Amino acid sequence: MPIIDQGSGTPLVLIPGIQGRWGDLRPAVELLSRSFRVITFPLCGERTSEVPFDRARGLDNYVDQTIEALDRSGVHHAAVCGISFGGVVALRFAAAHPDRTKALVLASTPGPTWQPCRRHQIYAHVPHLCAPLFVAETPWRLWAELASAFPDSEARVRFLRSQLRVLLDAPLSFKRMAERARLISKANRVADCAKVTAPTLVVTGEPRLDRVVPVDSSIQYLRLIRDSRAVVLEHTGHLGSITRPDAFAAVVREFVDADRPAAA
Repeated sequence: MPIIDQGSGTPLVLIPGIQGRWGDLRPAVELLSRSFRVITFPLCGERTSEVPFDRARGLDNYVDQTIEALDRSGVHHAAVCGISFGGVVALRFAAAHPDRTKALVLASTPGPTWQPCRRHQIYAHVPHLCAPLFVAETPWRLWAELASAFPDSEARVRFLRSQLRVLLDAPLSFKRMAERARLISKANRVADCAKVTAPTLVVTGEPRLDRVVPVDSSIQYLRLIRDSRAVVLEHTGHLGSITRPDAFAAVVREFVDADRPAAA
């Protein structure tokens, strides 16, 4: 499994979203690595991961990857940050391995009881057939967010070009994305919340701009996880970690530094 290990300081594992590619998060990696030793990887099943997905293991495939990334990096205790679907993985990791979790950051993460709408459930069950519909609706869901995050049209075009390069380097697999979407529905996130002992930060965008995961659902984690708090990234929605990576890195840094225990 290829591991990206960048920067220095407190170790922070960054778990990618449903696309499964760490390259989508490159802006966040670059900004976070100014304050942290960022460790990340492509999710198993991706062509670039060189790790097969074991259906019998389900969500724990990605927990196993996180453990391997830490062990191979010589790190026992780290902050763990998951983006969207990656937040579901990070939550499971923090619940199963509290001794290895310094802090937990859930960014734009589906809430503890959130389920995909009926239309997206159909997409997940017949991904090849519904892929054109999913692609067609994506601009509608993201345009308001991009316009708010990048009011300057030239900056918006630069961002879109950078994301297009990522897409060309590692094309999306709708089959693997659908498989991960189905895992969200199967995960008992409420039970996982009860096992989390690490300080937890829930990061969302503005409610009016996140048309992927309702912010209200993400905020529900505050009721279920002890020692949790939330922060809103303004002028962005679901993609705040990459549309506003400077603000995202700042709130993560402030949170992890504030909860850093005194040296033993």
